[in-house]
Amino acid sequence: MPRTQRNDNFIDKSFTVMADLILKLLPTNNQAKEAFAYYRDGMSAQADGEYAEALDNYNEALKLEEDPNDRSYILYNIGLISASNGEHDRALEYYHEALENNPRMPQALNNIAVIFHYRGEKAKETGDLEEADGWFDQAAEYWKQAISLAPNNYIEAQNWLKITGRSNKEVFF
Repeated sequence: MPRTQRNDNFIDKSFTVMADLILKLLPTNNQAKEAFAYYRDGMSAQADGEYAEALDNYNEALKLEEDPNDRSYILYNIGLISASNGEHDRALEYYHEALENNPRMPQALNNIAVIFHYRGEKAKETGDLEEADGWFDQAAEYWKQAISLAPNNYIEAQNWLKITGRSNKEVFF
């Protein structure tokens, strides 16, 4: 049974009905509509914590979706699942691929920075301050890019950049 027929939540059902109507009315080809249906089911499964099902749907959507912008969101969501499963290298690959399709995706830049910052913290814990500094510098570069695209977002990152002396004037405001 398709995920769209299994939702018990009123909001999920409402979203699904609206998405189905939009899907039917969109002036686009059947392949794009099918890709969107897989993407929508992937998002629903991901929201329910059903990551394997979400990945199956996202992979099917990727096979069908041709629009680079739409592909970037599918790839980004696969990256999110990979990161939440602790597969940081895999997540980085998907975030970078999402950015290749859509360079103006601050959330992918932010998530890359978060992974690099995490690696910096781990290196710092082991006493390797030089390695930690390298990871922190890389995190800073990605956060600067994310902030330049979305200046009102990532306030904690902006504060971290200022506190650590890794900011420059043109990045903020």
